[in-house]
Amino acid sequence: MSDLYSQVVTSPPGRFLAGRLGLPQPAKLDRHAAGDPVVSGAVLVGAAPRGRLGKGLEQILGEIGVGRPETSSAPVKALVFDATGIRDSTELVELQRFFHPNVRRVERSGRVVVLGTPPAGRPAREATAQRALEGFTRSLGKEIGRGIAVQLVYVADGAESEIDSTLRFLLSPRSAYVSGQVIEIGPAVVATPEVDWTRPLGGKLALVTGASRGIGEAIATTLHRDGAKLVLLDVPALSSDLAQVADRLGAETIEIDITDADAPQRIADELADGIDVVVHNAGVTRDRTIAKMPEDRWASLMEINLSSEERIDDELLKRKLLRENGRIVCVSSMSGVAGNSGQTNYATSKAGVIGMVEALAPELAKRAATINAVAPGFIETQMTAQMPIAIREAGRRMNSMSQGGLPVDVAETIAWFASPASTGVNGNVVRVCGQSLLGA
Repeated sequence: MSDLYSQVVTSPPGRFLAGRLGLPQPAKLDRHAAGDPVVSGAVLVGAAPRGRLGKGLEQILGEIGVGRPETSSAPVKALVFDATGIRDSTELVELQRFFHPNVRRVERSGRVVVLGTPPAGRPAREATAQRALEGFTRSLGKEIGRGIAVQLVYVADGAESEIDSTLRFLLSPRSAYVSGQVIEIGPAVVATPEVDWTRPLGGKLALVTGASRGIGEAIATTLHRDGAKLVLLDVPALSSDLAQVADRLGAETIEIDITDADAPQRIADELADGIDVVVHNAGVTRDRTIAKMPEDRWASLMEINLSSEERIDDELLKRKLLRENGRIVCVSSMSGVAGNSGQTNYATSKAGVIGMVEALAPELAKRAATINAVAPGFIETQMTAQMPIAIREAGRRMNSMSQGGLPVDVAETIAWFASPASTGVNGNVVRVCGQSLLGA
């Protein structure tokens, strides 16, 4: 759906009026197109003393082919700061020393990435200082503006070589609507394979549920772009839409209601030779306050959004169909993070998805696989287009980007999780919400 407000306030007279009235002025976000470089500009790298990621950063940026700023005042597309050396609160001043003279140099739709050490298990003073990085990055994301995304990436000891795929994603236009996030990278679940970065999913087979339209169709399209062969699933009532997507992408289809008692077995039978990527996207909303919520309305939504996913995963894992370095990626929601009035059933199911990811991550690691989730905020879809205008505009403006996201923003994040190179990314829940002002 067209965002008329953004069109108006980005016109010359609209910019003038918005500036005078203090209205939100959304910046045009860069998004990935075929043939684009990872970063379309210079990257400035800084580090606190004793940082442990410098050598790896230099190597990755060299492989990406990014340039460095020609002068100390030249514009840059991204700032990357290694904060792993900060081991005491008194050393947090290193953030000010790097960002104060450089933050205004970042171009529109640019990137800021701060790299730290997970606080858990560290000595008290170091844990305190590293946890403080979250307040810094989230605040910077809210004040920097101009469509610039800011992230914090905690890199565990021993995971220094696993930051490549994450850094490529966060520095690129693929992460246009991801900001204010905290991502943790741990040791690889398997040895990281060589990857063709233009088609990282080449030779991989991916299952996408709820694939006939909207976000599901965008996920399928993006995974196909990255080289994956696809099996697309949706309910028989949407068979026509599913067939159109499958024909366009050369995909196989499964027409099934995932809440059917025999659905897990039938899906596993279709994937009897194994599967590399499972994307749980199918889901519904059936909104009503808890005081007006009949049991059947609650139960049917829970079956679709959560319980069926558990049963499908159980069957695939029991039959050992998830291949080595496999991926399970779930679609949660900002409602599962922050809650939402009138969505007690939906928010419960989506918080349950987050719980499932956190609970299964250690088990999947033992099986040389990973599980992660995306939590979309306001995404421009047919569903959000039907919202009352006041609620729709609030969803669009109440984030650091002052605009709604696109289905491809969710899809790009899932593609990063699905990459064979993301072997150290496990148990994460990343919000695709433009840094919504609601929730954590």
